[in-house]
Amino acid sequence: MPKVVFIEHSGKAHTVEGPSGQSLMQIAVDHLIPGIIADCGGSASCGTCHGYVQEPWNSRLAPADETEQSMLDGVLYGEPNSRLTCQIRLSEELDGIEIRLPKSQI
Repeated sequence: MPKVVFIEHSGKAHTVEGPSGQSLMQIAVDHLIPGIIADCGGSASCGTCHGYVQEPWNSRLAPADETEQSMLDGVLYGEPNSRLTCQIRLSEELDGIEIRLPKSQI
């Protein structure tokens, strides 16, 4: 299974595995990753699964669609590489993807 590295704001890293096709948000929730709240359960309507996608993976992803971008416009601590992890599906091509988490989701 491909791996995801979630990095807390403090710098603590959590490397976990997940099945291809599952959202990074769901993988984080399943592994109790601190910093991913996921209030809306993955419908891109809350922004509490926001993370920063590190290179080289950020440039490999399709751009955020209008719904995701609308939510990202309202998150705290938004950056150019901000994404909603509920909108990113894990694949073998993303094996090792690094997601840094913001200081706060609320």
